[in-house]
Amino acid sequence: MIALSLTMTVASSVAISAPDPLAAGRAKYEPCASCHGADGRSTVVPQYPKIGGQSAAYVVNALKAYRDGQRQGTFASMMAEVAKSLSDADIEALAAYVESLEPQR
Repeated sequence: MIALSLTMTVASSVAISAPDPLAAGRAKYEPCASCHGADGRSTVVPQYPKIGGQSAAYVVNALKAYRDGQRQGTFASMMAEVAKSLSDADIEALAAYVESLEPQR
């Protein structure tokens, strides 16, 4: 009975202290919001892509390609500058957060 009680106490404290899996991504997204909008709907500047709700896999591939200089286009140099400071883990967290945003309808 004591072992079960101890197990339940440890399990509940772990659940309570578990970090929000999207918190790291939310923090990494802050600089992105200046162009893509706080909700990923790009209301700040209309020509910037709406990324809210975009597939995490797509965002990961795009950011890594920008970071590694493999993606070209109108905003490639700007995106490369942003992405070069992101680690793979940062990109994964950021992509998960972007995917969690409400998509444009």
